[in-house]
Parts: sequence; C-alpha cells; structure tokens
Amino acid sequence: MILPTKHITNERSLLGVGADIIAIIQKRPETISSIWNKIRQKKKKTPISYRWFILSLDLLYIMGAIKIEQGLIRLASKC
Repeated sequence: MILPTKHITNERSLLGVGADIIAIIQKRPETISSIWNKIRQKKKKTPISYRWFILSLDLLYIMGAIKIEQGLIRLASKC
C-alpha cells in the first residue's frame, strides 16, 4: 500500500502519489483542491480515489515532508 508491490504499481502506491504531490507543490504552495485537480489530470489512465489522495497527503505530513499554512500545502523547510 505505501510501497509498490506485485499488485500495486509505483504510480498508484502512496509514495508514488506523494511524489506527484511534491512535484506539484515544489513550484509554489497549492490548495488541496487544486492539487487534487492536477493529480486527477495526471492520472487519467489509472485514476485514484480521493481517499487514496488524502492518505498520500497524510503520509507526507506524518513524514514531515509537507506542512499546511493558511490553507495551502507547502513543502516543509527541511525538504
């Protein structure tokens, strides 16, 4: 689930989705809804659910990779 397995490809694993999220917010902080829209556009061939997207955000937050400030998701300073 977190890592790719025989049944979950890298693009659909939580870390894979998290990498896509980080790529989006590296340029500038974004709202959750704008990140979700960009992820949906990127994953049209293999769509993910909103719950899976939120789990990826949770994982990144727990790992200390992202933070939330004034309604925007941004990279943590140590990344």
